[in-house]
Amino acid sequence: MAGTQEKETRIASCPCGAVTLELAGKPIVAATCYCQSCQQAGQAFGALPGAPGVVDADGGTPYLLVRKDRIAWISGTGQLDAHRLKADSPTRRFVARCCNAPIALEFTKGHWLSVYAGRIAGEERPPPAMRTMTKDRPDGVEFTDAIPSYATHSGKFMWKLLSAWAAMGFRAPPVEKTRGWVR
Repeated sequence: MAGTQEKETRIASCPCGAVTLELAGKPIVAATCYCQSCQQAGQAFGALPGAPGVVDADGGTPYLLVRKDRIAWISGTGQLDAHRLKADSPTRRFVARCCNAPIALEFTKGHWLSVYAGRIAGEERPPPAMRTMTKDRPDGVEFTDAIPSYATHSGKFMWKLLSAWAAMGFRAPPVEKTRGWVR
């Protein structure tokens, strides 16, 4: 229909299906992060019994960044544990206890949730539009495709975050205040 825009909706879930999250609207960006923290956390999660991996062979962790006001926990929030690399870190990662699956990463002071791309069904998962923090990639990793790769958080990446925040009225709701949170 001319003049209308189809609403995008994706479902993210742990492999056993106990924890599900609805992502509404266009994502902020699909990106792969190579920072030391993502690599460290991903390796620790990968060592959990039965856990699905989140770090690719090249050391990158693919995410889909979504505005917090466009997420709804459908089920399983009681199954989530929050993990921080350091006790005072503003970054926490949500892991489903039921199957040790990392679900998402939240910068608690931010307005977005970074959902691990592997938790989104393949046909609903957009391909990465960029790589960030590539200065931390493992030695010997070279990129041979056309995806833009930035040593740090690029101006383009930051602009996408800022534009999303402006569209939210410069609010940053906590995940616990998003629709469907039952804790």
